[in-house]
Amino acid sequence: MKKSVLLFLLISGVSFSQQKNLKISNLPPKIENFVFPVISYPDRPEVENKINTFLQVKELEYIPGTGGDPSKLVSTGTTSYSNYIYYYDWEKLETPKDILSIGIHGEAIGAYPEEFADWKNFDLRTGNYINAEALFQKSTAKTVAGLIQKRIKKRVDDFLVTLKSEKNPSEEIQDQIDLYEGCFMDYTLNGIRYFFGKDKLTFVAGRCSNHAMRALDDLGSHELEFTYKELEKYWSPYGKNLISGSETIGQTGPGNKLYKGKINGKYPITVLFNEINEDNSFSAVYWYDKNKKLIHWRGKFVQDHFSIIEDDYHSEELKAWIPRALVEADIKGNKIIGTWQDYRTKKYLTLELEEL
Repeated sequence: MKKSVLLFLLISGVSFSQQKNLKISNLPPKIENFVFPVISYPDRPEVENKINTFLQVKELEYIPGTGGDPSKLVSTGTTSYSNYIYYYDWEKLETPKDILSIGIHGEAIGAYPEEFADWKNFDLRTGNYINAEALFQKSTAKTVAGLIQKRIKKRVDDFLVTLKSEKNPSEEIQDQIDLYEGCFMDYTLNGIRYFFGKDKLTFVAGRCSNHAMRALDDLGSHELEFTYKELEKYWSPYGKNLISGSETIGQTGPGNKLYKGKINGKYPITVLFNEINEDNSFSAVYWYDKNKKLIHWRGKFVQDHFSIIEDDYHSEELKAWIPRALVEADIKGNKIIGTWQDYRTKKYLTLELEEL
């Protein structure tokens, strides 16, 4: 199953000169199908903790420090998404001094095996995951997305010209033409993969083919490079400061962030919000710091307000999820203040969270 299309250089304990005290090693246990990065950053232990917590909860559904084997759920297909996930190797990329970019290569097995390459990017000033949309002004985000779409279109159109120049196209070539003429190209910043380089930002858009048609897809994923200078006029203040090495951080949204706080003023919890989607929907996980078991949230985030459902169980009779709790809360600076309501008893408890 281990067929590498994209080769990553396996680096253990690497550090670049601009991040000389940040090192990455392999999260134990290092076994054939589990080579996963863990960060060591003794100069900034709070940053180290946030990055490791994000990676392990998000990718492995494992809460650091809970004991046992971090690879257990992904290697046995018992995560919430039920796929078997194999992690083959990782790579630390050379970036501006305040950015950590890690490439991860592996394979997901659900109905069929599918290799994947992904990149995780972190702000080393805070330990926060970097959302692509946060890098650009709201007024220019669509422009940047348009530049990405334009380059994908050119790449596909150029290849179509080559295919259509065949005088007697085979059935396979005609299938390729049909594939590329129907290619999805309307990618936005929300959800697209990307990684930082020393002087450029690379966006990685998905290929034109689904799994069944992959053998016909000679182009594969679209890697689109933009120099930082090319993007200069589009940066948000946050993006500009991050790239330039400024210590000024500024406020960014709650997507892909960790928060700590309490329910009812006495039950400590930690929350990891996932990405806020374009339709304002999102998912999240939280855990009580005492028992450390993941609990799932789903909801909407509109105009700084969260409306969240915490599901209890799925009713086969009703063919629907039965809620355990309803959460209504607002962002106020770096805090989230609201209520957690028991769905059965209707009792309200306070919810207070603060960004880590």
